[in-house]
Amino acid sequence: MLFALVASVTPGPTNILVLANASRHGLAAAVPMVFGASAGAASVLLLVSSGLGVVLAGHPLLQTLLGWAGLAWLSVLAWQLFRAAGVENDEAGGDGRLGLVGTAGLQFINPKAWIMALAATGVFADPAGGGVLSSLWYAGVFFLVALPGVAVWAWLGTGAARWITRPESQRLFNRSMALLLLVSAWSTLLI
Repeated sequence: MLFALVASVTPGPTNILVLANASRHGLAAAVPMVFGASAGAASVLLLVSSGLGVVLAGHPLLQTLLGWAGLAWLSVLAWQLFRAAGVENDEAGGDGRLGLVGTAGLQFINPKAWIMALAATGVFADPAGGGVLSSLWYAGVFFLVALPGVAVWAWLGTGAARWITRPESQRLFNRSMALLLLVSAWSTLLI
């Protein structure tokens, strides 16, 4: 449970996007992202602990391709966030929210989610093979623990919104979050 809490509350691409969206659209709009991020990460953990981790370990090229695809998509999201206008001037259409399904899907290309799932499975999985029930247990615990971990980022975003009242401040905040998103995504290359 402690591992799940640390994995879900530490900075990463999803948490930065949740924070940015909550600052822009409010806590209620970020709640689906919180559930989506938690469910998506738990799903990745379920897949890895059910045997996909073994398959990936045997195919390093596939690991590399998935990693680069994830980094590319996270870089696109960072670019969109960087270019986002301030609240009063935002007339470009579309509000940039990923929602529940989008945020859950993001976990399947999020390098941090895969690293977490591989580490959790390697450290906590039963070497004798706990089967499907064990995998479901790990994923369920992770989901329940991740909810408040990711929600902290939504709450921080709503707190930041109180300080970001002018469009210029919003643009500066968006650009800062975009740069943090790039750093958090690309830092996975160092791991």
